[in-house]
Amino acid sequence: MKKNIDKNRIDELRKMLHKYNYEYYVNDSSLVSDFEFDQLLKELENLENNYPEFSDPNSPTKRVGGEVLKSFKSVEHKYPMLSLSNSYSKEDIIDFDNRIKKIIDTEFSYICELKYDGVAISLIYENGSLLRAVTRGDGQRGEDVTHNIRTISSIPLALRGDFPKYIEVRGEVIFPKPAFEELNKKRQKEGLPLFSNPRNTASGSLKLQDSSEVAKRKLDCFLYSAYFEDNAINVAFDQYMFLNELGFKTPSLKNKFISQVNSIDGIMDFINHWDSSREFLPFEIDGIVIKVNEVDLQKRIGNTSKSPRWAIAYKYQAIQVSTDLQNIVYQVGRTGAVTPVANLSPVEISGTIVKRASVHNADQIEKLDLRVGDFVFVEKGGEIIPKIVGVDFSRRKKNSNKIKFIKYCPECDSELIRDEGEAHHYCLNSMCCPPQIKGKIIHFIGRKQMNIDGIGAETIEQLFEAGIVANIGDLYELKREELLPLERMADKSADNIISGIEKSKETPFNKLLFGLGIRYVGETVAKKLVSYFKNIHAIRNASFDQLCEVDEIGGKIAESIVEYFSNKENNILIDRLISFGLSMEIAESTENKTNVLKDKKIVISGKFQKVSRDELKQLIEKNGGKNSSSVSSNTSLLIAGENIGPAKLKKAKNLEIEIINEQEFLNLINVSQKDTIEKQPIQGELF
Repeated sequence: MKKNIDKNRIDELRKMLHKYNYEYYVNDSSLVSDFEFDQLLKELENLENNYPEFSDPNSPTKRVGGEVLKSFKSVEHKYPMLSLSNSYSKEDIIDFDNRIKKIIDTEFSYICELKYDGVAISLIYENGSLLRAVTRGDGQRGEDVTHNIRTISSIPLALRGDFPKYIEVRGEVIFPKPAFEELNKKRQKEGLPLFSNPRNTASGSLKLQDSSEVAKRKLDCFLYSAYFEDNAINVAFDQYMFLNELGFKTPSLKNKFISQVNSIDGIMDFINHWDSSREFLPFEIDGIVIKVNEVDLQKRIGNTSKSPRWAIAYKYQAIQVSTDLQNIVYQVGRTGAVTPVANLSPVEISGTIVKRASVHNADQIEKLDLRVGDFVFVEKGGEIIPKIVGVDFSRRKKNSNKIKFIKYCPECDSELIRDEGEAHHYCLNSMCCPPQIKGKIIHFIGRKQMNIDGIGAETIEQLFEAGIVANIGDLYELKREELLPLERMADKSADNIISGIEKSKETPFNKLLFGLGIRYVGETVAKKLVSYFKNIHAIRNASFDQLCEVDEIGGKIAESIVEYFSNKENNILIDRLISFGLSMEIAESTENKTNVLKDKKIVISGKFQKVSRDELKQLIEKNGGKNSSSVSSNTSLLIAGENIGPAKLKKAKNLEIEIINEQEFLNLINVSQKDTIEKQPIQGELF
């Protein structure tokens, strides 16, 4: 009886939360407070954990992501995803209109809408639930990115109202300007190279293997077309209204993102309006889409092999200004990445004065053929620092010289190494290069790392310049009297800093590992390492091959970890932190543990009904086994779920590795554990 009541509550909560999400992210309306929403979401999470048999991939709890993929499955589009032909002038629009009128001899109208500068996506729903999300790819086949798309709050996981049994909806995933700027500010603070623009970053985000990382990016999506059987909607504008009723975020008359027009002048009015107003939008657009409004006429007009004849894109010129390039300076980040930045004669773009512009890397300098004294064209998109997009060669001085990327670090004079994979130069002198040292300490005290209250980047700068702190270990030897002479440092502030440092000794091991600033070891990777190796000694003694056995750890990450712990100074630092009482291991309870799977390397693949993938991994470890991400000759067992990866299954069969299903695995540990419990009654029960 209770199970039925809880099942009803799960259904009720999912319905409520889907509605609240729709109102907030599509209609910009809050029906409940953030606190109330979080409480309801937490209640649903608890119920789903208690009843995994009621699992639903489209539950509102899946918005935070967490699924990790090694690759993306290629999927053929049921309806080809065509691209639009481009136009750049009123004359091009007139030619487009004339071509339409040669094909059809009846009255028609146009619909004009914003051309979002994002990533095309196809969303497929069956029986009102999101089934699959596929990128455009080559137009015929794309990549299945469903696990990442589920994290985008404006995309419904379950449809509302009277929905068709099957519907395929097309749209554009975008990176809103505020979210993009927030991401780049964070990267700038951490000394990481900045992302170049929202569109490319949105595309890269959909290819991230960890969906929890995608969830943090705060992507958005506008939908603009649909395919479904028995479609009686003959006007494209009405189709938008229908999609909105189903729960999709679409352009509307209210925000003037869409307009129905009957003439070339009407089209140009819409184009000109947004040409002057687009800079105030919270997202990037690069033009306007013009298409025939009547769906039956679209079918009569038809398509070419690459694009529809009934639609065209008008492309805007990017907002650019011209100014002279005074010189190139080089900034060194926490990771040692060296980024070139152009100093410019001050110029106004979109109401702000620009003095600097990003050049990104040596390849960009070479591609643009930049020279000091050049007059350059500068664009301001959603970046913190605007970028140089070209050179006015007609104004180039005859005696100008090519800019050669520096060979030595501007801060410590160490020779730079180029990472061909990232096209960036790095200073490897992490122990003595001032910006790297300060950057690592600032990273260490961060909120997601050690979360040391009362101390910030400015204080670290002062402590470093005063010679008081030279690495993160020195923080734990700070004395109150050393802080008081610092500028704007009062008694209470000094006390708060000392207290915050002392409290940080209680920080969990995974956050501390993340705080060490090992290259490529982010928040998620740190958790994986800690879960697998349990303590710092096992991690620093792990070989390259052992590290690659860890789920989500590839060769590049493994190489970086081995390199970090091969450095004598880093090991001295680790030992110092241990001596100060910082936690460098996770406490393992002996309760519910067995040796059923002792020394067995186990791979799991596919989807599971009774327990989640994470729960399976925990059960493997609790019973003495080790999780492995790939099948090899060292694999002891493959647990096969639904839709198991065919490559893993084939390899396991070829290597004659034992393959069992979910229930067989649960039977294995249950039966064996009963024997263990009888012999050792103090262990308790597994579940």
